[in-house]
Amino acid sequence: MIVSRSELAELCQRIRDEGRRVVFTNGCFDILHRGHVSYLAQARELGDVLVVGLNSDASVQRLKGPSRPVNSEDDRAAVLDALRAVDYVCLFHEDTPLELISTCLPNVLVKGGDYDANSVVGADVVRSHGGEVRILPFVPGKSTSAIIEKIHRL
Repeated sequence: MIVSRSELAELCQRIRDEGRRVVFTNGCFDILHRGHVSYLAQARELGDVLVVGLNSDASVQRLKGPSRPVNSEDDRAAVLDALRAVDYVCLFHEDTPLELISTCLPNVLVKGGDYDANSVVGADVVRSHGGEVRILPFVPGKSTSAIIEKIHRL
């Protein structure tokens, strides 16, 4: 389900009150590929509900450059929402998901293998509320940038 920030705050509070674990991850998810699907499935296994913070188009442009995203935020959100592993998708417009993490207060904050658990944005917020930070491995050779490069070579 695609939700607003205020809806997400209420949902996460209710889920935690029910004793269930909220898992949060975030990203651009511009061209969804096998690596993304595997990563999201692994993240979902760490709790009861998976929330995906999705960078808005403006945020992706600031982070990745003027030619990105390839797919619009509405399209990226719809594709993520269709995945079995994903329970909620929430757009954020900032360069980092810190405000969204502070709103959600997940039990588990998940990032991909190129991060260090101590440098993940929001790690301090999650840990201060008794949560944990988990780093999941990448699927080798799978990346949006590699797909874009391959398309350009065609």
